Order: sequence, then structure tokens, then C-alpha cells
Amino acid sequence: MSKGKTALKVSAATVAGSVGVAAAACALIAPRHRNARLRQRWEALSVYRYAHRGLHDNDSPAPENSLAAFRRARDLGYGSELDVHLSADGVPVVIHDSKLERACGVEGQVECLTVEQLQQLRLFGSEERIPLFADVLELYEAGEGTCPPLVVELKTAKNNYAELCEKTMALLDAHEVPYCVESFDPRVLLWLRRNRRDVIRGQLSEHFRRDEGSDLGFVRASLGAALVSNVVGRPDFVAYRFEHRHHPAVLLACGPLGAWRVYWTVGNRDDLHRADLSDAVSIFEGFSPEPMRA
Repeated sequence: MSKGKTALKVSAATVAGSVGVAAAACALIAPRHRNARLRQRWEALSVYRYAHRGLHDNDSPAPENSLAAFRRARDLGYGSELDVHLSADGVPVVIHDSKLERACGVEGQVECLTVEQLQQLRLFGSEERIPLFADVLELYEAGEGTCPPLVVELKTAKNNYAELCEKTMALLDAHEVPYCVESFDPRVLLWLRRNRRDVIRGQLSEHFRRDEGSDLGFVRASLGAALVSNVVGRPDFVAYRFEHRHHPAVLLACGPLGAWRVYWTVGNRDDLHRADLSDAVSIFEGFSPEPMRA
């Protein structure tokens, strides 16, 4: 066989291999097919900007994930992003960290304490307590005029994802608050995929290997950043760390493959403008933009 024919065969094999890899990547990280009803609901959610953990200041009487912070956000027309854990007695509560030291100055874990025990604590030295998720929903529901939506992040621990999903969804069903659900844990999205296909769901992620606070190993960090778990949860949107938005997986999933795009956490007006240019929904912190996207 001539060298020319051999080179052509090698080249063809290389192209075929590249095409195969690209096709496999698309199959892994593609979002689910959204019907007209889901698209209409997303359009209503996507016009808002979302205050990260409420419109908060941890050195003020309205610290993160407090009723005061959510009240401030609601009254100014913002949606809020918030974090839901499950207490030891199975009640959804709103706080970011599972460990209580940063927010409450005590040792312990949310999932190991009852609601009664958790509500004895104070947030960041303020008078605010760890709120029940039901209280946040009632707060948003009680506002005047149109109710802004919530981005509900489910924080799993101790393999409690199914119970957390069930109890969070039961509360959402009992209130007239628009919402979507997101999680870093793909099992949450799988649960929603199997049990609540009517819910708009999102996969949270970032470039974990660039996050000094990440404790994931090399393989899990790389696969998580590459959105490989999308094959399990088939999200409607990808919520990715703003600074890491140029990761190839994000560009593919939220570009040609059509996943809706959410960025966290946008910290200034210049970055907000960049997010708007890419048609991303922004979860913001540290400043007060217009509550609605233009």
C-alpha cells in the first residue's frame, strides 16, 4: 500500500474518531427536550434577576438566607436564590452551609439537629434565625403585586436526596410562588426527572479544579466541570460559576445544544452586562441592579 493511501486512511480514521468523540460529548451533556409549556414558564422566570441568598449583608440585620434578606429582595422586585437543607427531624430549612460554624458560630451540622435546636441559633450575630423553607414561601407569597420567583438549590447530605426532594416539592406545591430547582447533586435532577417532569430543573457546576475550596478528587472534579452528569439528570438549564463560563462544556451545552444559561455569582455591573450579552439569567450579590432584565 502506498504511503499516500495509508495517510488518507489514517486521516479518515482520525476524523471519524473526532466526530465520534464530539457526538458522544453531545449525547452526554445535552439538556432534555423542553415542550412549549416549559419554555413559556422559563420565559417568565428568566426576566428576573436573582439576589444570591436574598438581598443580604452579613454585617447588617439582614444576613444571607434570612427572612430579612428575602423580604428586602421581594420588596424591591427581585427573585431570590436560596439553599434548602433537611433538619434531623425532616423539615426543610434555609441555610447555605451544612456545617454551622460560619453562619452561627457553633459546631454542628444542620442535618444532625432538629428544627427546635436550629431555631435557637442566630445568623451572623444578628437577631435573625435559620428560617423554615415554608416561612420563606409564605413571605414571598404575601408580597404586594406580582410574586417574584425563587431559584431553589437543594443541598443534600447523608444520602437524604429523595426525602429532601419530596418534602421540598410538597411545600412548593402548597404555595403560589414561581420557582425552578437546581442542585450540584445529579441525583436531585434524576429524582425530578422521574417524579416531577413538570419542574424546571438545573445542574449547578463550576470548574472545580480552579476552586481552592473544592474537596473533590481529580476525576470527580473533571467530570463534574464537564457536565457529564447531565446524562443522568437531563437538566433544562446549567447554572455555572460566572468566572468559569468559558469552559468548553458550558459553551457546548448552552450553545448548540440549547440548555438555558444561569450564572452565579455576578458581583458588579460590568459582569452583569457581560451576562446579559450571553442571554444568561444572573444570580447577583454585592450590588443592586435593576430587578428585571431589559
